[in-house]
Amino acid sequence: MECGGLVYVCDDTEQIRRLIRLNLELEGYEVEEVADGQELLERLDRTEQLPGVITLDAQMMPRDGWWAIARIRADARLAHIPVVMVTASVQQQDRDQAQGSGLDAFVSKPFDPEQLIEIVRGFMADGRGHAPAP
Repeated sequence: MECGGLVYVCDDTEQIRRLIRLNLELEGYEVEEVADGQELLERLDRTEQLPGVITLDAQMMPRDGWWAIARIRADARLAHIPVVMVTASVQQQDRDQAQGSGLDAFVSKPFDPEQLIEIVRGFMADGRGHAPAP
């Protein structure tokens, strides 16, 4: 079943970006890849077509996922976009930080691609994966 919609995948590991891209594209999603939080924010600033969902790693250089989510939530143009953190950082302090950060979902690596697809599909289906009406 094809779903459709644009998803940004932000991770500093090319193999992880490729794995997420492949699985989402098989479901009919369009995928844009970025390698760190700085590149993500620069891409979001330059585009008119915002993604319906962003997947984001926590640990990246030079700008990590925590830096990126803070800026996304502080920007009125971007704040509505669901953000799913896909990370190997699974200590309790990471989960606590995730709860207070404005993240919409937290997925631990290694992850089940079907679980991630279901999360993305859910955000797209409930209308959160689309820009609010002006």
